[in-house]
Amino acid sequence: EAVVAPSGSCVAMVRHFYPTLFADEPALQTQVHEVAARTYELTEFLVRRLGLSDVGATFRGRVTYLASCHGFRELHLRDEPLRLLQAVRALEYVPLDGMDECCGFGGAFSLKMAELSGAMLATKIDAIRRTGAEVVTGTDISCLMHVQGGLERQHVPVRAMHLAEILAGEG
Repeated sequence: EAVVAPSGSCVAMVRHFYPTLFADEPALQTQVHEVAARTYELTEFLVRRLGLSDVGATFRGRVTYLASCHGFRELHLRDEPLRLLQAVRALEYVPLDGMDECCGFGGAFSLKMAELSGAMLATKIDAIRRTGAEVVTGTDISCLMHVQGGLERQHVPVRAMHLAEILAGEG
């Protein structure tokens, strides 16, 4: 019925780029479009498809949210992750300046444009530091791994956690 992934970049690939990737295979086009139409990022599925904004989660801590580029720009996730996050009991949400600005990962971008990627990451780390949060969360593990690496290199005592971990009450 639905394919649900905890990654905006993976869902964007299936939904927006698989049809192009398989464009030269007409026998697969119907299947590709059917799968793309029923593939959802986790928060999109919970909020848009199931109509949930409160999953009954509890998480203690001060948390800020980082919007991933694929979720924000490709999937148009705006308030879905925030609605879920703000309904978590005992969680103190603090807004992140530049929440929707790229962290500088972008897969090969961070390797091919390392200096620019590093500058973007430094800006993001500074914004996270200013929140006073104990945890930075998001919906794309690649962005969170990039940010966690930057936090550790700068000795900033903030940990990165996927939003699914918070909704599961881990931590």
